[in-house]
Amino acid sequence: MNALLTPRVDVRRARGRPASRLSWRDSKHSFSLGTNRPDPTTTHHGLLLVNNEDLVQPGTGFETHPHRDMEMVTWVLEGSLVHQDSSGHSGVIYPGLAQRMSAGTGILRSENNDSYRATGEQPNEPVHFIQMWVVPDEAGVTPGYEQLEIDDELPSGALVTVAPGTDRHESPRLG
Repeated sequence: MNALLTPRVDVRRARGRPASRLSWRDSKHSFSLGTNRPDPTTTHHGLLLVNNEDLVQPGTGFETHPHRDMEMVTWVLEGSLVHQDSSGHSGVIYPGLAQRMSAGTGILRSENNDSYRATGEQPNEPVHFIQMWVVPDEAGVTPGYEQLEIDDELPSGALVTVAPGTDRHESPRLG
């Protein structure tokens, strides 16, 4: 059986994960996508391609960039992240809010720690967030965007379905 098809679980503690650092961003990667030292044995886990933990400095972020045929889930742990995309979606993601975006046939988006544009208050702390990218069940779909308040479910410590993906996991959640 080929190594990509053989299920394997490696526990990677935060301090042992590959990291990339720029003047405006500190990112820890569960897989080697986007790292300076790609490891072909750790590029994904099944359909999960990206599981990053990012700290983005105030007034900075990911400028407009393209995505296609990818499902992305983002949740903020501390601070706030401004999302804008070419489909006209714009919003501030904050702790207790989950966001799902389907890139589908193609979308341009930006994510920045510049919520002062919406609130009028200059950010002075980094935004700390997690982002996951998953290969979609179907390519070429219409791009989509949803946000879901999950604040009430978080204190329980239980798993919260935010992007079910399959009928057996259907819930009134994102997706």
